[in-house]
Amino acid sequence: MPTTESRPPTGGSPEAPAPVVRTTAGAVRGRREEGLAVFRGIPFAAPPVGEARFMAPRPAHAWDGIRDAHAFGPPPPQDLGSLGGPGLLDVPEGDDWLTVNVWTPEPDPAARRPVMVWIYGGAYKLGHSGSPGYDARHIAADGDVVVVSLNYRVGMEGFAFIDGAPANRGLLDQVAALEWVRDNIEAFGGDPGQVTVFGESAGAGSVASLLAMPRVAGLFRRAIAQSVPGTFFSDALARDIGTSLAAEVGLRPTVADLSTIAPRQLTAAGEALGPKMPQYIDRWGQAAPTVTSFSPVVDGEVLPTAPWQALAAGSAKDVELLVGHNRDEYRLFIAMAGRLGQITEEQATAALRLFAPDGGQAYRAAFPEASPSELYERVQTDWLFNMPSLHLAEAQRAGGGQAHVYELTWPAPGNGGALGACHGLDIPLLFGTYGADLGALLFAGVEPSDAVRALSSRFRASWTGFARSGDPGWPAYDEERRLVQVLDAEPEVRAYPEEASRRLWEGYDFRPLPLLLG
Repeated sequence: MPTTESRPPTGGSPEAPAPVVRTTAGAVRGRREEGLAVFRGIPFAAPPVGEARFMAPRPAHAWDGIRDAHAFGPPPPQDLGSLGGPGLLDVPEGDDWLTVNVWTPEPDPAARRPVMVWIYGGAYKLGHSGSPGYDARHIAADGDVVVVSLNYRVGMEGFAFIDGAPANRGLLDQVAALEWVRDNIEAFGGDPGQVTVFGESAGAGSVASLLAMPRVAGLFRRAIAQSVPGTFFSDALARDIGTSLAAEVGLRPTVADLSTIAPRQLTAAGEALGPKMPQYIDRWGQAAPTVTSFSPVVDGEVLPTAPWQALAAGSAKDVELLVGHNRDEYRLFIAMAGRLGQITEEQATAALRLFAPDGGQAYRAAFPEASPSELYERVQTDWLFNMPSLHLAEAQRAGGGQAHVYELTWPAPGNGGALGACHGLDIPLLFGTYGADLGALLFAGVEPSDAVRALSSRFRASWTGFARSGDPGWPAYDEERRLVQVLDAEPEVRAYPEEASRRLWEGYDFRPLPLLLG
């Protein structure tokens, strides 16, 4: 049962007592912030260091008394070289990486509000639930829901193949956090029977993975996947990349060897290998140009099959699914590489040959007026995010479940609109954090207009409405009408806009990426 203390913590409201909630490991004291009770940095598992390093998460250590839950926990060790930026550099230190944060209108066990559990993205190699862009106050307040965010291991600690360690340790962390939600969220005012997981990019890939994992049965009722990446590694590919990662620090990919390097120094392996990955294209195929050494591994145990095959077989038919993507996903990565408008015909041809289902001729026929830059962007947008997202909905339908689909087409205002509806734009719109993290690039100092704020409110209303009832406000997807919600300044429900791409990928089977040369 929640209790309160008369002494307000620093930064809290002097009028309202600080909220105190008892969890299974001990009592925590949060803060009152803008009409919400907010708790940060609550351990859901023990620090994964020492004997616990590279192992599945273990129960959190219990504590006596009341633990202040005022600050986000330290982020997991990660590669910041490719992103850095606000919210990822100014963070606490320590080994208590595995923590959750809770925003709730009121920690009243009788309230039983819907619960939304956020899983961050970051190419499976970086991310932190304490990033300012993931401040969930608007979602919790506008939707009258309880929002939980969590940290999970990324990079070497969470996803690299290591002999003697379970695969997909980052996914196992997410499962442990969902178990914490099941066991504790009622005391924070949430309903453990009304849990929705939602995530973007690698977070959406994590959501898709959870839908395919038998061990999560019953831990959530609904799922929202924003921009699902199609990159899942086969066991053979993961082992080969893992061997190369360990070699970057002069070691073998074993628990014994890699444990000799401190977690925050071991990130050097991924930082060193990433830029070299394009050199391995003959060996690692489509995985090589992504310069991302980490992805969920279809190991046959933690993740039995890839999500598309699992859902088509009915693994999540009882889970309601909302899934979608942004129209111009890959443009962000072209811009970050400084190559907007600079793609050559040779580069476009190479991308089509590597990523298009038929090697590219059908793309040229379907988009006859497209420039090399447009073809380069289109095929990689389709391969990496758009078609994996659409096919996840179709697989859910094939397995007997239901899915709602959306596409974001509203262009980011920063840089004169050059980035379009690119990857990550949905985050500041959903959270209302326009100037934080990636939002600082996408909005670039442009003050959000009333129309933008209305679109942002629509995002939150649809997401929280789905968490409450399974209905985001538009019809479920089917193969006859293919209706989706197009999110723009003037949102509309219409047939799937990317029909040309859909036809090019019709029947394509998203399976784990293989090792080409053994």
